[in-house]
Amino acid sequence: MELFDLTGSVAVVTGASGWLGPGIVRALRLAGADVVGISRHRDSLEAALDGTGACCETADITSGEWPLLLSKLGEEYGRIDVLVNNAHIGHGGSMKTVSNELFDEAWQLSVAAAWKGIQAARPWMSRARQAGGAPSVINVSSMYGLVGPDLSLYDAEEGRTPPMYGAAKAGLLQLTRYAACELGPEGIRVNSISPGPFPATAARENLAFMERLASRTALGRIGEPDELGTSVLFLASRHSGFVTGSNVVVDGGWTIR
Repeated sequence: MELFDLTGSVAVVTGASGWLGPGIVRALRLAGADVVGISRHRDSLEAALDGTGACCETADITSGEWPLLLSKLGEEYGRIDVLVNNAHIGHGGSMKTVSNELFDEAWQLSVAAAWKGIQAARPWMSRARQAGGAPSVINVSSMYGLVGPDLSLYDAEEGRTPPMYGAAKAGLLQLTRYAACELGPEGIRVNSISPGPFPATAARENLAFMERLASRTALGRIGEPDELGTSVLFLASRHSGFVTGSNVVVDGGWTIR
């Protein structure tokens, strides 16, 4: 862990109570960062991060609470070194079944919330840079921001990866590129990660579906949450100091064929 030491750094992670969030928090904590996990519901957040040593804060990141909370954290810690925009919400469906409201929600959670977060954290990340840090924004996108879904994998229309998910995640990738260009001169790096099949607990109960997912990857298996945390740790550390505007694909080889 000495290679990726984040002692003295302050990291903020949204979606910290979700399937992937705790693994990201654990990786940053093991590297020595002070981590603040963000979620809408305190009970589930505290349960998910129990034993990690992370602080818990509740906020609706689609509202004005989000930039205010980041400003509060910046004032409290005096800096923000790492911002991980990870929050999303799972829905299934197709273009026939998804409502306009769900489409708007996906955009607000993935793109608009990341935009607001970057804007609010920017002065505090500049403070971190001035103090000798290596500030880093990490946006969690998806393989479905890169490729279309394989609809043959799903048993029912309602269980498909929905159309707004990939659209929002693709938008997040472009926001990553733009922000990297603008924030680069300030010494703030902006990158993204695109996870592949990391199905949550409920989906894993469908063994036939799990087999189909696994067979679709080059490695022949699905991903485990902690395997994403290590990629976040790389992008958060000084050892990715010349990496910005990039997208790290963690999909077991899904998108190579």
